[in-house]
Amino acid sequence: MKAYFYLTRLHRPLPILLILWPTLWALLSASHPQLPQAKLLFIFTFGVLLTRTAGCIFNDIADRKFDFQVKRTNTRPITTGKISVKSAAITGGFLFLIAFILVLFLNIFTILLSFVALLLALTYPLFKRFFSMPQLALGLAFNFGVIMAYAAVQNTIPLNAWILYVACVCWTIAYDTMYALADMPYDKKLGLKSSAITFGKHLTLIISLLQTSMLVLLILFGLLNHYNGIFYTGVLLCTVLFYLQYRKWREKDIKHCIEAFSANHWVGLVIFIVILLQ
Repeated sequence: MKAYFYLTRLHRPLPILLILWPTLWALLSASHPQLPQAKLLFIFTFGVLLTRTAGCIFNDIADRKFDFQVKRTNTRPITTGKISVKSAAITGGFLFLIAFILVLFLNIFTILLSFVALLLALTYPLFKRFFSMPQLALGLAFNFGVIMAYAAVQNTIPLNAWILYVACVCWTIAYDTMYALADMPYDKKLGLKSSAITFGKHLTLIISLLQTSMLVLLILFGLLNHYNGIFYTGVLLCTVLFYLQYRKWREKDIKHCIEAFSANHWVGLVIFIVILLQ
């Protein structure tokens, strides 16, 4: 049971929140001026939990021949043989099935979009083998809950939903690049791709541009939704949080890079609060 607990990454809940926050932002903004229905909050919260854990399992299946060669991942239960590929695949498939059952309580449009979400979740682990910026694929997968939330509430995907989605994708590329810095020596040795490698000497500039793009798009999102000054104060606070992250990840060691990555949870919480206050 301990091996399965580690397989589903339930011992590391922060990445779940990094996926959940944008989904909750979208649910709140799409439902404005009312609060989201309790049914939608339940479905999307547990849907994020289930799909993230299932996605981790299929990621570990895909990376099992690499994980044992990387210090950060060499104790994962599939690569060590504690859990077989078959057992892991059955577990992941079962979790995806429960998530799909939850989606069946939503409208047809959202049900159809769930197949796109599944495709993104299953394929993003493969991009590091051939695509120079696999964090883009991760961002598209991690934040697809934004699109599905708008579809579930409004049965359409308006312009502000796409702006929020792109903002979240920029954010994900930035914070996962910080995470990738921890693995960069191993990725180079194994011939794997990552944005941390691709950005090279321009790393600081590009992460800063991605974070700035996220903040600018959030401001545009706020203007389209006619949000008040509280929202923009929250966006301004995020610039301070991003600077504090920079002071950590610039060290480029595993400990500080993962701390900077994890600190993005506070960015998600701040934006959630200021949207909720609308």
